[in-house]
Amino acid sequence: MKKIFRIAILAALIPMALGSCKKMLEVDPLSQITEQVYFQNEGDFAPYVTGIYTSMRSFANNVTYGMERGEELIAGSNARFSTAWSQILSPTVGALDYNSWYKAIGNCNLLLAKIDPFTFSNQANKSRIEAETYCLRAYFYFHLTRIIGDCPLMLDAVTTANVPLLPRSAATDVMKQILADLDKAIGLFPEKTFVSKYRFSYASAQALKAEAKLWSAKVLNGGDADLNDAITAINEVENTSGLALMANFKDVTGTRANNEIVLAAYYQRDETGANYGVNALPFLSIVTGATNLDSIPYCQSSANGQGAYQISPLSKALFNAYPNDKRIPFTWILEHQGAVTKISWINKYPGTKYSDDRISDNDIIMFRLADIHLMAAEAYAGLNNTASAIPYLNKVRERAGNGDYTGPTDKATVEKEILDERGRELYFENKRWFDLVRFHLGGTIDVYNYVPNLIGKTTPLFWPLAANVLANNNKLTQTVGY
Repeated sequence: MKKIFRIAILAALIPMALGSCKKMLEVDPLSQITEQVYFQNEGDFAPYVTGIYTSMRSFANNVTYGMERGEELIAGSNARFSTAWSQILSPTVGALDYNSWYKAIGNCNLLLAKIDPFTFSNQANKSRIEAETYCLRAYFYFHLTRIIGDCPLMLDAVTTANVPLLPRSAATDVMKQILADLDKAIGLFPEKTFVSKYRFSYASAQALKAEAKLWSAKVLNGGDADLNDAITAINEVENTSGLALMANFKDVTGTRANNEIVLAAYYQRDETGANYGVNALPFLSIVTGATNLDSIPYCQSSANGQGAYQISPLSKALFNAYPNDKRIPFTWILEHQGAVTKISWINKYPGTKYSDDRISDNDIIMFRLADIHLMAAEAYAGLNNTASAIPYLNKVRERAGNGDYTGPTDKATVEKEILDERGRELYFENKRWFDLVRFHLGGTIDVYNYVPNLIGKTTPLFWPLAANVLANNNKLTQTVGY
């Protein structure tokens, strides 16, 4: 408990990095804090990196950036969309204040600076902690650059109140750092097996590298070299012992740390707040009278189920192309009020029904094997090797009961089918907007004609920086288009 308390104090005192206001920096220099209470022995590092994972969980749980700008959601009974969903963004509306990202990055930088001179009694433990920290920093930067594109690169530990004010680095340079961190981590992991599905591992480092390479190939014009690198990383993930698709799709989100999971963010009742599924679960008073009430994953109160989202007609149409798709009952359920059909409630993350109420406490999946298979299909299709792409596509289709793909095999058609399959398989898994951006810039779709709320608009794909961030750092420039 003392260590947990120390972590909480330290996290509160770490300087807030770039763009922070003066008041936020009026704390004791971090070097003094750590000399007094932390990083005094090798046992201090493991709980510290565990603390950094709380930031990873927070970002993985935020649907504003990964989902709301896509086409997956429409209002339920109690809509609470952000301005991102309506595609109304400006420096003062819906803009990004990246303070929390750089706080997390600063934590990684500090740990990496402090751990270097320590001799551990078990070198494998030191190597694993370093590897996880490099992965976390890569994840934070990758998440950030997918949101705003160019962003400041802060790689040194901030140990005084003098926080450097840095300009935005080109997204290509940020990507180089992401990949360098991942390669460093991959070389450091002392084992290729999983120690935990809730922490970065050799396999999840390779999964993140594959995803980053796909982004680099299509968004940053990395081309065939990046696509081939993605395939190499994917092969490493698929060769990890113990990974296999779950036989029943229901078990993918319903069984913790199952054999399909590569990396997940941990959730459990009373351990932390609810996951983003709370926005989709209805509460009793808005579904009272439903003739299929017992089949709807409702909560007793709006505190545990917001009833804000339902699946969109466009996403339902992807499934309706295959009426017997086995994923449908575990993706959404249509509410019936007698002969009248009402809301299509999302039940991808149904939570757990306890004696007092249903709680949205499923683990949030970050990478799983079906996602990896579809990444492979995407990479091969991008190389115009649809003969190799289609078998990976079929691995996912077959579990869904849809059989092998039998459509046209030209590159454009296969790429669109892969995007559609990702829309079915990974629905409500906080990936859709990034998929749409990647396939848009890769030439598969025109996102401005694909997402209903973007039609007729010219809103840039990347977010603006908040006005206060720009005001606090005169070296920054606003995101292009704002």
